[in-house]
Amino acid sequence: RSPCSKRGLSRPPNLRVRSTAVKAADTGEKPRLRAVDLAQKVQQEKLKSGEKPRLRAVDLAQKVQQEKGKRPAAEADPPVSGQQRRVTELKRFSLQLQNVHPNVLAKHLHKSVLYQDKDLVIINKPYGVPSWSSGGDSGVTSISSVLPVLSKMMDGMKINSDFQLLPCLGLEKETSGALLLARREEVVEHILNLNRNNQVQIKYWVITVGVPVPSEGVIDIPVIEREVTGSQPHYKMALSPLFRMNDAGDGVTKVRANRQAHSAVTKYRVIDSSNGCSLVELQPYTRVKHQTRVHMAYALTCPILGDHKYSHWSKLAPQKLPERVLGKLGLQQSKIRYLPLHLLARQLTLQGTNQAEIQVSCPLPKYFIQTLNRLQLTLPDKKD
Repeated sequence: RSPCSKRGLSRPPNLRVRSTAVKAADTGEKPRLRAVDLAQKVQQEKLKSGEKPRLRAVDLAQKVQQEKGKRPAAEADPPVSGQQRRVTELKRFSLQLQNVHPNVLAKHLHKSVLYQDKDLVIINKPYGVPSWSSGGDSGVTSISSVLPVLSKMMDGMKINSDFQLLPCLGLEKETSGALLLARREEVVEHILNLNRNNQVQIKYWVITVGVPVPSEGVIDIPVIEREVTGSQPHYKMALSPLFRMNDAGDGVTKVRANRQAHSAVTKYRVIDSSNGCSLVELQPYTRVKHQTRVHMAYALTCPILGDHKYSHWSKLAPQKLPERVLGKLGLQQSKIRYLPLHLLARQLTLQGTNQAEIQVSCPLPKYFIQTLNRLQLTLPDKKD
């Protein structure tokens, strides 16, 4: 045993290296190369064979910067235009919470709670996030999939928490605004019963392309799902009227109702109009898929801004906007596909389990406010 080991001391690292080298020399074994020596040897071999060594990421970045510095001003990257900034902003907004980790979405929703009591929680649902998980949206995180994480956050991250959140009435993926959640199974049943009796009122705010005439009214036209044939076959919701113009054109004739059509009733009121667009309040009395979008596009011929599905019937294409509206929005027609649907669940009213009325209003999303300002549309409180 060495003097070091007798005193309980560790041997210096340089002695270990030397002893290993001596041992290797005695046995005729080649000493092991360190990683850095091995890398240098590989580089030397490549240089001898005429092969160019691979650049490290940091070296490559430096080389790109040097090349940019050498380029004359005329060849440099052009300055970003207002149009490009606008498109980048819309892209970032519409995709900001899609394909994110469930914890990221749960944290966002936790900050977006509009109301809570012992029975209910109302959150501000962001644009582009589906309420329910769907097999067709692979990789897209839904509201329902993060409810266990959100409920734990709302209960202070307790280990043995009995706090739970259950979905009641969902909103469509492209719709933002007030979304209702229940804290117990019996509350879910209470909400569904209220909804069946038309006692859950949701008022939507939409921005439309065009001005509805008359400025307020009720649309009572059934809606049905139909197949659109052609080069791009697809399905859309469509109107299934109970009346049609008579042959003389001076009246209407009742037609037989389609058994597959769903009764759909929407009350509407124009809040303000400017530059060929309108801010409209909608209150659906029935809950049919895409009901408000179909009624605005096909019954009033005033499609919702950013509704690329129902702005055309026979094809799948981005919404076609008038030049005047494009100018106000600061966009070219070729970039309109990035424009989000301007459909917001603005106000939610229902009767709680204790018979007290609950009414919650949702703040306007940033993109909605920007569009209102660009189109010079005035909010009701500012008008008054």
